[in-house]
Amino acid sequence: MHNHKGTTISSFLKLESAGGILLFCTAVLAIIIANSPFEEYYKLLFSTPVELRVGQLEIAKPLLLWINDGLMAVFFFLVGLELKRELLEGELADKKNIILPGIGAVGGMIVPAMFYLYFNYNDPVAVKGWAIPAATDIAFALGVLTLLGSRVPTSLKIFLTSLAIFDDIGAIIIIAIFYTSNISISALGVVALCIPVLFIMNKLNVIKKSPYILIGIIMWIATLKSGVHATLAGVVLAMFIPMRSAKDPDYSPLRTMEHDLHSVVAFFVLPVFAFANAGINLQGISTDQLLHGVPMGIALGLFFGKQIGIFGLCYLFIKMKITSLPKGMNYLSLYGTSALCGIGFTMSLFIGSLAFEETGVDLLFDERLGIIIGSLFSGVLGFFVLRYSLKDNKNGDEKQITS
Repeated sequence: MHNHKGTTISSFLKLESAGGILLFCTAVLAIIIANSPFEEYYKLLFSTPVELRVGQLEIAKPLLLWINDGLMAVFFFLVGLELKRELLEGELADKKNIILPGIGAVGGMIVPAMFYLYFNYNDPVAVKGWAIPAATDIAFALGVLTLLGSRVPTSLKIFLTSLAIFDDIGAIIIIAIFYTSNISISALGVVALCIPVLFIMNKLNVIKKSPYILIGIIMWIATLKSGVHATLAGVVLAMFIPMRSAKDPDYSPLRTMEHDLHSVVAFFVLPVFAFANAGINLQGISTDQLLHGVPMGIALGLFFGKQIGIFGLCYLFIKMKITSLPKGMNYLSLYGTSALCGIGFTMSLFIGSLAFEETGVDLLFDERLGIIIGSLFSGVLGFFVLRYSLKDNKNGDEKQITS
């Protein structure tokens, strides 16, 4: 049993490492295509309208938004399953372990927003983008982490995942309060009806996957129509998947689903997402564009703001004995993880489009430039700091297997 668990963990990490490499290859490929004569076809592909209509219900979006709202909901569902398993049977079962990522997420949102406002406080249009550097891209951050393979202790991965989830929930709250002009109460009502149904199914120990998937799809459509970001439906659904079967305690519906989804997410969902979102044309960038308050505020907010906010607040709370470092982590690996959280890609692009597209002022290019620069430098710094801090850790999960 002990060995079996060990092999499961090592194969899991090998799979993720390969997925992480594929993720970066697709992101780089997208940038190459966007700066080549094929750019027009790339844009055409992802702006292709895709419509689904049943009677009065219609979902009409360009292909890009189907990927970002649909495929990413599957990714967030997997993240939700991992988090629930950790909350019930893993590192986060001890509530003390939730404090640190929660604190980190708060620092990692406030300080980057302050950096951004420092550069843009006197421009009423640019100010609208204050929340852009407050977000962490869990997909890319975990992608960088997986490049380090099995040296990464489980506790560090859980810390990053938990922090990014708190961060995403924070970003979604920000979007709901500051950037949602038209929330549909009736659509939110449907979401509110789905939750008790899922709760009852969980209490009755329904272990078949199909009823959960059906309610999940209804909830996803309603969340999409409500004006709230649809990926949140994935996390909510995951929380209701039963951990154990009442009839067969050895069977875990949650673990089975997690195992089934893992390769789909690693080798399809994330690479497709990266390819669709990373294609930014970098030709003809001037110094003025680089030094404009928007890209400067975002790039510095992501690069400096995130690491100062997360590491600073975590360090303070650890020193005040309110919480402690997770086992298998030291201050250097905490700093590396904090730097890694400066990868703001997805959520930052999403908030940027909400902040600037609707004002009719085209700061979008500025905003994407800042996100790419800030995310790139954060990813590189985080990777090298973590690689150095984990260099003696030949197999990061050895310590965790017995837990």
